[in-house]
Amino acid sequence: MGFQHINFVDIEFDDPQILLHKDVIYINGGNPFTLLYYAKKSGADEIIRTLAAQNVIIVGVSAGTLLLGPNINIVDFFTPQMNTMNLKDFKALGVTDKLVFPHYDREDIFKDSTNKTIEEKIVKFESNENCKVTRLNDEEYISILINQAY
Repeated sequence: MGFQHINFVDIEFDDPQILLHKDVIYINGGNPFTLLYYAKKSGADEIIRTLAAQNVIIVGVSAGTLLLGPNINIVDFFTPQMNTMNLKDFKALGVTDKLVFPHYDREDIFKDSTNKTIEEKIVKFESNENCKVTRLNDEEYISILINQAY
């Protein structure tokens, strides 16, 4: 894609200031609770919000997608056992107001004792939370334009 210089930043250990003055920020997957915890603890949350407001391209993958949304409530609904950080506040960065459910096509990773499908669980979540969830399969993506003048 023609990238000339790439920095790998781990917001748990690295200073997130390194994100400033970058043209593209790529936020990878992992545990959404852990990612949210360290984004807030390190100050990366504010830096990412600032960069988004400056129209820097920000790519979120899996947990990275969830981090950019309004909250990670759906993660707590589906996989509360992942909350090893014991987070109580699930408010995410709010770069977008879209609630996204990645891995929609991966029934194998969301099995539980209820034997409900991902779709059945999302419908219940939408009803409980009075919201709309955007469902994304592993090979799908969405583009969201923020702060664009028309």
